[in-house]
Amino acid sequence: MIAVDEVLTDQRYGLIGDRYNGSSGKRQVTLIQWEHLAVLASMTGKTIAPEMLRRNLVIKSINLLALKDHTFQIGDAILQTTGLCHPCSKMEQILGPGGYNAMRGHGGLTARVVKTGVMRVGDSLVVLPEANLFLPQ
Repeated sequence: MIAVDEVLTDQRYGLIGDRYNGSSGKRQVTLIQWEHLAVLASMTGKTIAPEMLRRNLVIKSINLLALKDHTFQIGDAILQTTGLCHPCSKMEQILGPGGYNAMRGHGGLTARVVKTGVMRVGDSLVVLPEANLFLPQ
């Protein structure tokens, strides 16, 4: 995982340049809540860098679970949540023993790209009215 300042999203391929580009289906984009990094650090006794958790976007100052079943915009891109992002067994290797259980409930969300666009570090996340759920693809 590498941190970038901007990324192009695509309805068919997800995040351009992502290792799962084009093969991720409902998990085109994964999001984690910034505030959960401190919680995970407390539970594991480790400093947690966002890229350790294998999520694409780190979102600050928004309760991600409140975005479930919503469409939202970041930069020019529009995304729609598709579910919870459950931890994988690699969290035991990355975070140490108990890492998987520490991540339970803190794994974030998955989303798909509804409208192609560029997202940049610092772009705001704006929840869209439900009428936008049916944007042309």
